[in-house]
Amino acid sequence: QVQLVESGGGLVQPGGSLRLSCATTRTSFLFRLYWLGWYRQAPGKERELVGFTSGSNTTYVDSVKGRFTISRDNGRNAVYLQMNSLKPEDTAVYYCNVRFSSNNYWGQGTQVTVSS
Repeated sequence: QVQLVESGGGLVQPGGSLRLSCATTRTSFLFRLYWLGWYRQAPGKERELVGFTSGSNTTYVDSVKGRFTISRDNGRNAVYLQMNSLKPEDTAVYYCNVRFSSNNYWGQGTQVTVSS
């Protein structure tokens, strides 16, 4: 069983930055092959995919392109979400998601609030 531990959320003013981290509790040399994604869910809305990285490919939803960056550290079995130029509409609970083979694991979620 793989557990994901998230950190890095908080309250930030519009235009600010935050970096979210997500690490597995059990390391694997196969981590480099995993599909790693970040989702978010705002109050009253469905969970949406923010972006993902798999192999050499990284993709983002249009609303965060140019502002958010996903990176991974295969040695540490971790994935990160760097969020810059944050807007109030980025306020949500953010979840990391790890998939490999038929397995699908979620982080516990971390709250990001963008407000002045």
